[in-house]
Amino acid sequence: MDSQQEIVNCFQSAAKEINLAMPTEDEIHNVIGLGMFEAVQTVFPELDSKVSQRDFIEAYRRYYFAPDKPPSELFLGVDKMLRRFSQQDYFLAVATGKGRRGLDAVLARTGLDEIFHFTRCVDEAHSKPHPQMLLDIMDYLGVETNETLMIGDTEYDLQMASNANVHSVAVCCGAHDKSRLIKHNPQTCLNQSHELEAWLNN
Repeated sequence: MDSQQEIVNCFQSAAKEINLAMPTEDEIHNVIGLGMFEAVQTVFPELDSKVSQRDFIEAYRRYYFAPDKPPSELFLGVDKMLRRFSQQDYFLAVATGKGRRGLDAVLARTGLDEIFHFTRCVDEAHSKPHPQMLLDIMDYLGVETNETLMIGDTEYDLQMASNANVHSVAVCCGAHDKSRLIKHNPQTCLNQSHELEAWLNN
């Protein structure tokens, strides 16, 4: 999902509301993929108390869940590709830095809740790049590391895959650029998400 601008807008609005120095878009892009607490600690290290961090996160969530906020859209071709995968022999899962409320809202809005076999969120496991979300997914689905492929558009996705000893594929249309992604030795680096289908079929 192309959610970068949505995250930037909510992050900057929350910072303004509680009188923090305005983070740049690059600073926010850098932490996309992490859990909120980890992202806040990175962007605002001066917020040394959990009370202050929670104040920011509560403000962020008000903007994120605002009913009049334009929603992020799926990358081109992803919906149809995922639905084709669901008709094949793939298990589909999500490992995300979003919280459960945010993920469930996105899946319900896009209608993709019906195709994923399991999902894991940051409020249920350690934040990326810790491997717990992937390990939980593999355990639930009964699959081995050599049967698992992590698709990610951030450095933290690929680090999580390495930490879980599974292969990864990088997608360069998201938060982190190709030079940052290829350092983690993905199987390939795709320009667009929908190119995954052709790569898997090669």
